[in-house]
Amino acid sequence: MAAKEFIVAIELGSSKITGIAGRKSMDGSIQVLAVVKEDATSCIRKGVVYNIDKTSVCLTNIIKKLKTLLKSEISRVYVGMGGQSIRSVRNTIVKTLPEDSVVTQDIINELMDNNRSMSYPDQEILDAATQEYKVGTQYQIDPVGITCSKLEGNFLNILCRKAFFRNLNKCFENANITIAELYLAPIALAHSVLTEVEKRTGSLLVDLGADTTTVALYHKNILRHLAVIPLGSNNVTKDIANVLQIEEKDAEAMKLEYAQALTDPNDIEEDKKYRIDDERTVSQQEFVDLVEARVTEIIQNVWYQVPSDYKNRLMGGIILTGGGSNMKKIKEAFSDITKIGKVRVAGSVNHNVTSTDKDVNARNGMMNTVIGLLAKGDLNCAGQTITKTDLFGDQSAATAPTPEVNKPAFRKPGETEPGVVMTAKEKEALEEDRRRKQAEAQRAAELNAKDDEEPRGKGFLGRLKDTVKDFTTKLISEESDEDNK
Repeated sequence: MAAKEFIVAIELGSSKITGIAGRKSMDGSIQVLAVVKEDATSCIRKGVVYNIDKTSVCLTNIIKKLKTLLKSEISRVYVGMGGQSIRSVRNTIVKTLPEDSVVTQDIINELMDNNRSMSYPDQEILDAATQEYKVGTQYQIDPVGITCSKLEGNFLNILCRKAFFRNLNKCFENANITIAELYLAPIALAHSVLTEVEKRTGSLLVDLGADTTTVALYHKNILRHLAVIPLGSNNVTKDIANVLQIEEKDAEAMKLEYAQALTDPNDIEEDKKYRIDDERTVSQQEFVDLVEARVTEIIQNVWYQVPSDYKNRLMGGIILTGGGSNMKKIKEAFSDITKIGKVRVAGSVNHNVTSTDKDVNARNGMMNTVIGLLAKGDLNCAGQTITKTDLFGDQSAATAPTPEVNKPAFRKPGETEPGVVMTAKEKEALEEDRRRKQAEAQRAAELNAKDDEEPRGKGFLGRLKDTVKDFTTKLISEESDEDNK
């Protein structure tokens, strides 16, 4: 039977594209209906689209597979955006006010707009997280209603290279896939794996992917820092392959069987060796040094990303997720290098998830991001029900399509929840609206200036008075001429 209501989410990961469909219940639980994957190593690198045509084909295949499993057309999808170009930058906007002014929401909106209008070379502002406002010497989350003469807004701008943003949007456009909402994948992940206590008291979320490691820091329920490091668990595999001169699939097998993120020197046996192939072996000590060198580099880079003013404020600890979090002794390695004693591995999301898919049920952290995106969805993505497939693979559909939701053509920044990114089309619509209003304001100014230039006029009423006066004068003049005759 075809599913009539479901949500579809797509994640563009480091090496693969994952599509998922499911239903959400009123209590927040999720039923996964279908999961499909496409290898994207030839078109996506470190989570960024490099080949638009090949990525478009992968996306088309994802939708085709989901439609077959769901027996339904798909009207829209939720999309997660990440990758190595994502980074955050702090920015401060200051506004001087007349003495004893009361802060209004309009003033706050002006600060937000001024921040959004910041220009970064070759960078696109995807989202802006408000940190706090400084009123005098005090910091406030909501300063509306407070009297002051100077207001300072502190923001965290999330940036991405413009070329990567355009490529992503172009892929979905070429594949003829409608984007219901574009999310920052790291923020969707954080909302699904971090607890409210962790976000409030301060925590560091580390998503250990195949080719990238994403770092997100929260404190007082606010995103304080976001960065993507171009290193992941595949780098350990590549190191093993290069040093031992073996293929990467064999190196991956050795990593899964023998590698640990941290090994106690007392556990290393001098004569112990690991088999490389039929003729060669490697000593345990050499293998340990090889693995730990790269793992240490990754953890040090993660810790380097933490702003110095927050390193002692992580009461919620460090939360690890992603495929790399499955490496043995990974918690101990993070604790040893960062000196943070509270470290946990988030193998699954906070939602109650039911599924027959083995990857979802593995609860190894590798599906957390795409499930987090699915949890963010609130629009029905089902289209027409597919009822028949002929011998040539053409599909016919019955029942009326799902009606389009009255979603505005554009939404101003701040009108959506944190993590939502305006698509390229929404940005174009917003810019077009801005240009239209600017043109209307300019035309109004020109008309007012023309009115002011009238010698006796005071706008329309002045011109009307002049017209009436001229007509009356002319009429009197004509009557006088008649009398003189």
